Amino acid sequence: MNNALTHASPSPILAAASRRGFMRSGGALSAVAVSLLAGNEALAAGMKGDMSKDVSILNVALALEHEAINAYQLGAGSGLLQKPVLDIAVNFQSHHKAHRDALIATIQKMGGTPVAEQKIEVYAESLKAGTLKSQADVLSLAARLELGATNAYLGVIPAFGDSELAKVAARLAADETMHYTVLTSALGRPLPSGALFFGA
Repeated sequence: MNNALTHASPSPILAAASRRGFMRSGGALSAVAVSLLAGNEALAAGMKGDMSKDVSILNVALALEHEAINAYQLGAGSGLLQKPVLDIAVNFQSHHKAHRDALIATIQKMGGTPVAEQKIEVYAESLKAGTLKSQADVLSLAARLELGATNAYLGVIPAFGDSELAKVAARLAADETMHYTVLTSALGRPLPSGALFFGA
């Protein structure tokens, strides 16, 4: 198991692109992990398997959720967001907190140690918060992170033969897709013109 993903580390957080790349290329969760993430412990009880890979993958997803929560916190605290946009950002942050809580609970049920959230200053440095000078800058950062998270969650779906298990990852991806779409519209940017844009 990758200790950098399963235990708190004093080093800076992993690069977002690397984490998302891991989720998309090799981050296939087992049916046990997805069953637990969906809250279906009865289904998970009848399954066996090595949990260490699942815990590592779930911790990558958890690190992404920590990043998103703190990105929205940085945006909310920047003073750059107008009231209606601030309300949306706080709402989206609450979705990421729900994702975080579900991931932490699943990791713990699997006997793993959830990766710790870093101090907000670490996220501020990693996300270059000092370069945010306008509401559009904040929304652009959030949209980029949401698109990356969408693609990361979509990347694990093909590993599942059971549609009920794949649905959990799809629901997480759907939340991120909704966030990306709203943020893109708020920026006045055109939505993707072609089909099959997400997950490519």
